Amino acid sequence: MNTPKDLVMIKLKEAQSKASFPVWRILLLGIMAGAFIAIGASSSNLAVHTISNPGLAKTLAGCIFPVGLMMIVLIGGELFTGDCMIIFGCFDRRITAFSLVKVLVLVWISNMIGALILVGLVYASGQWDMSAGVLGAYTIKVALGKVTLSFGKALASGILCNIIVCIAVLFAGAARDVTGKLLGCFFPILAFVVGGYEHCVANMYYIPAGMIALTNETYKQAAIDTYGFSVKQLNSLDLQGFLISNLIPVTIGNIIGGMVFVALPLYLLHKRDISE
Repeated sequence: MNTPKDLVMIKLKEAQSKASFPVWRILLLGIMAGAFIAIGASSSNLAVHTISNPGLAKTLAGCIFPVGLMMIVLIGGELFTGDCMIIFGCFDRRITAFSLVKVLVLVWISNMIGALILVGLVYASGQWDMSAGVLGAYTIKVALGKVTLSFGKALASGILCNIIVCIAVLFAGAARDVTGKLLGCFFPILAFVVGGYEHCVANMYYIPAGMIALTNETYKQAAIDTYGFSVKQLNSLDLQGFLISNLIPVTIGNIIGGMVFVALPLYLLHKRDISE
C-alpha cells in the first residue's frame, strides 16, 4: 500500500505530467470522465425513482453511483473534482498557476461535453419512460432540488463533496491492486451520495437531464401529479438556474474542498519528507 507520503509524491508527478498533456488528450480524457460519471448518475436515478424513504433511496444510490469513479480509475479519464489536486504541483513549484488553470478549464469543459452526450443518449433510449414516465418526473425532481439551493448551501455542499471525492481518489491511489482500488472508490463515494453533497460534474448530468425531461409533456405532468410541483416551480428549472444557482457555487465549493481542505494540509504535512 502507498503511504500518505507516497501519495503526495504520486500527485506531484501527476501534476507535472498533466500540465504537459496536449490539449486533445485532456479533452478526450475529460469527455470520457464526464460520460462515466453520468452513467453512475443515470443508473442510480433509475434504481431509486420509486423509493419514498429518503435514507434508503440515498443508500441504494450510493451503492451504484461509485461505478463512475471506478471506471475512471481503472480505464482512464480526467475528472475536474479529482484534478483539483493538481495544485500539489503549484505548491511545490513544479508547475505554473497558468498550467493549473488551463488543465482545469479544459477538463471542466470536456466533462460537461461528456455528461451532455449521455443526457442525449439516455433521453433517446427512452429510459425515462419507465414507470409510466415517473422516472422522467423523478429526473425533473432531482434537478429542481439542485437549482433551488441557495448560493451558500450549494457552496458548502460542494466543499463537503470534494473533500470526500478527493479522499476517494487518494484511497484508490493508495491501493496497488484492482480490489483495493474499487473499495477505495466505493466507500467514500457512498458517504458523499448518502450525505447529499453537490458534485459539479454529476450536476452536469442531473440538471440538463431534468431540463430536457421537462420539455416532455408526459414527464412534466407526471412531476406535477407525483410530486405536487406547480408550473411556476417547474419554470425555475432553466439555464440560469443551472449555471448561476448551482454550477458556479458548486464548482467553487469543489475547488475549495479539493485544494484547501485536502491538498494543502497533505502538502504541508509531508513537504519536508518529499524534499529530502
